[in-house]
Amino acid sequence: MILATDLRKGATFELGGEIYQVLEYEFYKPGKGNAIVKTKLRNLRTRATIERNFISDEKVQEIRLEYHIVQYLYTDGGLYYFMDTETYEQPALSAEALGDAVNYLKEGLVLGLSMYEGEPIEVELPTTVDLEVTKTPPSFKGDTATGGGKPATLETGLVVQVPFFIEVGDVVRVDTRTGEYVTRV
Repeated sequence: MILATDLRKGATFELGGEIYQVLEYEFYKPGKGNAIVKTKLRNLRTRATIERNFISDEKVQEIRLEYHIVQYLYTDGGLYYFMDTETYEQPALSAEALGDAVNYLKEGLVLGLSMYEGEPIEVELPTTVDLEVTKTPPSFKGDTATGGGKPATLETGLVVQVPFFIEVGDVVRVDTRTGEYVTRV
């Protein structure tokens, strides 16, 4: 058990049977009464974000997440299967648990997986992934004069803005944090 005043950004703890991660933390001491710890929390199972205030002497159960290196294998009926590169176990996560990460999952991709008591909780994507362009409008001579871009649909279904010279079949690097085009590979 740890005091609410010991919570920091990134800390994980259990409260009411749910697992939370601290996104934002603020210590507030009013003129009278107990200090208050204002937090913004993410439920790691449902991905919901809540705000909660703790009294300074309130305690929560701190937990440690296990970190595993996994490789994405395939999807089947809304579940995404991964393989632990050390134990060869195959945990599965739902599309809801993965959130936006499903837009970057490509067969063979190596990434991190956080687990709590054998339950897969969250994936950690690499900073960039390389994906093939499957659909984009054709380019025309003189398009570069505007300095803009065009939409391109990638092999995972993700749509990103790319420069005019990108064609169907090209492989592009996409930043997983922002969802933006980085470069042609």
